[in-house]
Parts: sequence; C-alpha cells; structure tokens
Amino acid sequence: MRILLAGASGFLGTRLTDHLHSCGHETVQLVRRPARGPAEVSWSPSAGQLDPAVFTGIDAVINLAGAGVGDKRWTDGYKALIRSSRVDSTTTLATAMSGVAAADRPAVLLNSSAVGWYGDTGDQPVEENAPAGEGFLADVARVWEAATGPAETAGVRVVRLRTGLPLHRDGGLLKPQLLPFRLGLGGKLGSGRQWVPWIAMQDWLRAVTFLLDHDDISGPVNVVGPAPVTNAAFGKALGAAVHRPAVMPIPAFALHVALGEFATEALHSSRVLPGALTEAGFTYRYPDLPDALHAALTQA
Repeated sequence: MRILLAGASGFLGTRLTDHLHSCGHETVQLVRRPARGPAEVSWSPSAGQLDPAVFTGIDAVINLAGAGVGDKRWTDGYKALIRSSRVDSTTTLATAMSGVAAADRPAVLLNSSAVGWYGDTGDQPVEENAPAGEGFLADVARVWEAATGPAETAGVRVVRLRTGLPLHRDGGLLKPQLLPFRLGLGGKLGSGRQWVPWIAMQDWLRAVTFLLDHDDISGPVNVVGPAPVTNAAFGKALGAAVHRPAVMPIPAFALHVALGEFATEALHSSRVLPGALTEAGFTYRYPDLPDALHAALTQA
C-alpha cells in the first residue's frame, strides 16, 4: 500500500513508519514545514489547508497527529492545544478526502483516538459500544472522533483507534517511570486500584496493519491488550521487570501537586477490553504483562 501518514514524527508515528516499511508499504508524510522530498507533503491543519492532489495514488490514510497529553502541565492554553491539534488535523483530512472524486479517494482512514473516550470506568469492563464518559479527555475524544464524519459520509472506511497505553522504554507510559523504578522508588499511584489499559508496542503496530488489511472493520476499535491490570499490579510487574522492589506508593495528593489537573485523568480507572479486535480474530504476540514489559525494555 501507499499510505499517507500524519503525526509520523511522534512517539507512535516513528515506530509505525518503520513497521510499515518493514511490511513492504510505502509512506508519504504530512509535515508542517516545507517538504524535503517526494516522501513528504506540506500542510497546515490549523488553517485547514491540504492540497487534494496529495491523495493521488494513496491507498490509505493514517492520522496520529496531536500534542502530547502528558508532555506539559495543563494550563488553559495547553488544554486548548491538546484539543485543537487533534480536531484540526482530523477535520482537515476528513474534509479534504470527502472532496476528492471517488475514483481517487483513499479507501480507508485510520484515525487516532484514545481510551480516554470512556472516562473513569471504575471496575466496569467496557468495549466499543460503551458511551463516552465524563472529563476533559472524554470531551476531546468525542469531538475528535466526530471530526472524521465528512470522510465517513463520503464512503471512506473509517476506523477510530481508541489506543490504550503502548509500552516502550523510550516514551509513553514507561519512560517517566523507569528511572524511579530502577532506583527502587517505584510503586502504585494513588490507591492503585485503577485499571491500566496497556498494550505491547509490537501488538499495537501489528493491530494497525491488521486494521488496514481488514475491509470489514470500521468504527471505533479499542487498541488495547486483552488483560488490563490494576495500577498496583502494573507497578509490581514493572518492579519485577527491572529487578527492584515496588513498594514506594505515590499518594494522590502528591500527584495533584506535581501534575495539576492532569492528575485527575491520570488516576482514572480504564478497564477497557479489545472487543472488536478479539471478534475479528486478532492474535496478540504479548498477551501477558510480564512478557510485554520484557519486550518493551529490550526491543528497539
């Protein structure tokens, strides 16, 4: 396939680009600066600007664009950026795709979303048919997913990737925890009873290519592992993976002091299950957390 990719320079995008190439696919990256060659195309999602000619010869579009949720403290301005970076990029792509003649239109749009859609689920397991929850990230996910509407109305197969927490030592959930855990200072966050919807990075990459290839799958898909665990269990498993005890809990009030409003979302419980992937027959390479953590810490 020839795939147009937005967000290729991010934590997930760089790994997905390499994975797609290893599978024999060709990628064209959307960039916010002048293009540096035929494998790049300039666009301005904040201004809604994308040349429809970019879709010529493109089989699929994958959109991972969006400012990092945990990269900075949540000021009003940064919250606005989290929302606009996702909604603007999605709206620009979906609208441009809807304006292209059917013969030139890519067959599928895989658009990033997040398990934040569900809000705090407590101990209740949820699959893709669960409604949106409450809170800032749930509100963002609601408008983010709705922004794919023009492409869907035009007949494009749209898959909304409700991604959990991909495990890799260089980013995401693991990176900020590795140093304290390796120093023996790791442990549960808050009560530790909240559920963590993790997925091995390799399984996330494989799930994306699986969804590219399966024309019968559309709508929301929970891209999470099959066995979510509590935060306390996650901390114990991570301690074991780095051969250190995990007995230093971080109380909720300390998280609020350190993270501000983001702490509330970080302490949410997300017992999210991969209903659509399981039904479609997707098989996990790392279905168990200890194996997934070992892979996360040892693989490139």
